[in-house]
Amino acid sequence: MRKSLNLLPASFEDFRERAERRLPRFLFDYIDGGATAEVTLRRNVTDWESIKLNQKVLCDASQLDCGTELFGEKLAMPVVLAPIGMGGMSARRGEVQAKRAADAAGIPFCLSTVGICPMDEVAKVPDKPFWFQLYMLKDRGIVKEIMETAWEQGVRTLAFTIDLAVLGTRYRDIRNGLAGGLNMWGKLRAGPVDYMLHPGWAMDVGLKGGPHGFGNLAPYVQHSSNPRDYAAWTAEQFDNSVTWNDIEWLRQTWRGNLVLKGILNVEDARQAVAVGSDGIIVSNHGGRQLDGVASTAEMLPAIADAVGSETTILVDGGIRSGQDIVRALALGARAVLIGRPWALALAAAGEAGLSRMLELMKQDMRTALGLTGVQTAHAVTRNTLLGGS
Repeated sequence: MRKSLNLLPASFEDFRERAERRLPRFLFDYIDGGATAEVTLRRNVTDWESIKLNQKVLCDASQLDCGTELFGEKLAMPVVLAPIGMGGMSARRGEVQAKRAADAAGIPFCLSTVGICPMDEVAKVPDKPFWFQLYMLKDRGIVKEIMETAWEQGVRTLAFTIDLAVLGTRYRDIRNGLAGGLNMWGKLRAGPVDYMLHPGWAMDVGLKGGPHGFGNLAPYVQHSSNPRDYAAWTAEQFDNSVTWNDIEWLRQTWRGNLVLKGILNVEDARQAVAVGSDGIIVSNHGGRQLDGVASTAEMLPAIADAVGSETTILVDGGIRSGQDIVRALALGARAVLIGRPWALALAAAGEAGLSRMLELMKQDMRTALGLTGVQTAHAVTRNTLLGGS
């Protein structure tokens, strides 16, 4: 089959291909890759694709509305830009560009603890408040200070990641030397040579986009100036002894909305409700932690049936189109989070590229609503799917 002219990106895959050409290999693979053989990473995408929508015709499609409300905030569509570690390396001061694009699209942006841009820099994009994602560190004093800073910067929704007790094994990162162990030639090939092969990124981000550390952790990491040093400090500080008792402490400490990210079974969902979380994110960390687990599309219906009336359910992992958003709503989610799509669209074409991708997703969602006989996002139910499931 002949290829189209490819003059403009029209899908996630188009943005992904352009990002792969622009980014150094280590960074593209860090964003694009998953754990070990990447079975769950692929399953996340294909399981959404396998869910059939129920087409209905001759239904009034003149007043289609993709909007929703989430934790008291009105959204133009049920999408949140997910937290991504080192997301700011996709483009110059990438998280700031992503926040601007999210504000323009009328959706929230969630900043990662291990993002490049610090909270005060992101907060200078003043249109809308942003969310913040938190990891539990061994030093609870640092955790408390980070939460206090987040509150001062206008954050009212905290997404706490709970599926990182053990860091997943990511073969692509090992092959690219991110896990260390490179000889002199390996360091040269993974660094200066790779940068020279991607001069646009090297100039825009490498030379002009600094500082390149984890901005929110800069006050605590001494004598470090690059992501590798920060990653080593963070790996040492991650607390793998966290239990539900620590979530109770977090709930007592944080004054705003608390959302637990990393729920993948009904028992954990019920426990999240019991400890007082305001919402949960059905997530397998984008297939980056434990390979071989179920996709989020597979687990969402049972979790929604169990606790959907008691808490706000969000979902991430493998969402690539507006049709996928409608599928997620039909299975019980209030909204979705997208990670790789925003990071790769930003890498491909900056803020304008991300804005274009979000608009394309919204157009796809409107098409899915209109041709399944549903006028609004709130009206999507299991009946929007063929067979009702």
